[in-house]
Amino acid sequence: QFAPALQKNKTVRYGVPMLVSNFYLLVVGGSFGLREFTQIRYDSQKIKRKLDPSLEAKVNIEKQPVILEEEYEKMRELNLEEWKNIRGPRPWEDSREYQEQQRSKQNKKD
Repeated sequence: QFAPALQKNKTVRYGVPMLVSNFYLLVVGGSFGLREFTQIRYDSQKIKRKLDPSLEAKVNIEKQPVILEEEYEKMRELNLEEWKNIRGPRPWEDSREYQEQQRSKQNKKD
């Protein structure tokens, strides 16, 4: 009784198969699309890892060899007795104007 009515109905005849095929197309096509996007992600990570070793040593601080004796010699060469703490300009202050003020104060003291 319903079979002839369903065969004459355009929604059932054309719409439902199209919805089902679009659903499968979306699921299968989406999986292929996601695969491509994830591949791009992993490729970019591989490129980031392939740095020149000399450049990587400069970039990665943890891998740099630090020799305490060298650092001690550098600190020993500094003259810390004549060191002065000079305040830098605040974000709202004009840096050039502030530097000029600091220079003029320094020249007055000398």
